[in-house]
Amino acid sequence: MKQFLLALASLLFASFTSAGDAPSIPPVTTAPPSVGLSIIRTGSSTTLQGLLFSGGSLTTRAQINHSAFLIKHGESMLLFDTGLGNHVAEQFRQDMALWARPFFKYDGPVVTARSQLDKAGAVPVGTIIISHSHWDHASGIVDFPDANVFAAVAELDVIHNAGDSFGGAWPSQVSSPDIKWKTLEFKPVPFQGFHASLDWFGDGSVMLVPLFGHTPGSVGVFVTVDSRRRYFLVGDAVWTAAALKEGRPKFWAARWLVDRDAPATQQVIDQIRAVVERDPSLTVIPSHDATVQDSLGYFPAWVQ
Repeated sequence: MKQFLLALASLLFASFTSAGDAPSIPPVTTAPPSVGLSIIRTGSSTTLQGLLFSGGSLTTRAQINHSAFLIKHGESMLLFDTGLGNHVAEQFRQDMALWARPFFKYDGPVVTARSQLDKAGAVPVGTIIISHSHWDHASGIVDFPDANVFAAVAELDVIHNAGDSFGGAWPSQVSSPDIKWKTLEFKPVPFQGFHASLDWFGDGSVMLVPLFGHTPGSVGVFVTVDSRRRYFLVGDAVWTAAALKEGRPKFWAARWLVDRDAPATQQVIDQIRAVVERDPSLTVIPSHDATVQDSLGYFPAWVQ
C-alpha cells in the first residue's frame, strides 16, 4: 500500500517539477515603489485540479508556478523563497529519491530568480526568508552566496538534518557551509489571529507569522504595499486559492507525504480563512497558484 501511495504521489509531483516554457519578462510599467511586492516566476507546469486539493476536479487542468517573491522596502531587497535555482538539475540528480526518479521528469528550462534580477539590474538581495525548506522553495538559495538566509527555529532543525526523510530538505540545497543561516525569532505578539509575529522592518509593512504544519517551521508573510493593499504569502499551507475558499486540504496522497502535521496544517488553513473573512480585501497568494499570480503580474512589474 505504501509503495502505491508513493507512486501515486510522485505522479503529482512530476507535474510540479515540469517547468514548461520559460516565463517571459514583461516590461516595467511602474516606477519602483517604496514598499512593494513582485512575483518572480521561475517555472510553471500543469496538473489536474483534483491532485492539488481534496474534492477538486479530476478533469479540469490547473497551471502551477514555482515562484519567488521579491519584497522591496526602501533600498532593501528581501526575497521570500527562491523558486527553482541555477543548480536545480544537479540537485535533482543528487537528492531525488531513486524510487521517484522514473516519475519525476524535470523538463526545463527555468528562468531563475537570480538571472531575472541580474538581467533587470536590481539592487542585490541581502536577505532571504524561506517559507519552508522543500526543494522548490530552497533551490535558489545557493545562487545568493552573499545573502543572509532566515528560517524558523523548527525549520532549521529540518535543514540541519537534511536528507533524513522524503519530503524534507535536500543537502545539495541547504547544507553548504557557505550559506549564512539565521534564525527567525517570533515575538509573543498576536497578529491577525496568529499567536506570534515578527515585524520585520518595525513599521508594520512586512509582518511574519508562523504557519507550522506543512513543515515544522513553515512561515507566512503579510505585505502592505504603497497603495495600502495587503497581500498574504502563505507558502504551501495551501496550493491553490480554490482550496482555501472551501477550506479543503491537499489531495490525500500528497497530504500523507508532504504535510508533516496534517491536523496542524488544517488549523492553519482555518486561521487563514478567518483572516480573509475579517478582511475580504486581503489577497492570499499561495506559492504555486498560477491563477492568482497571473492576475497580479510578474517581475519586473510590481504588484499594485
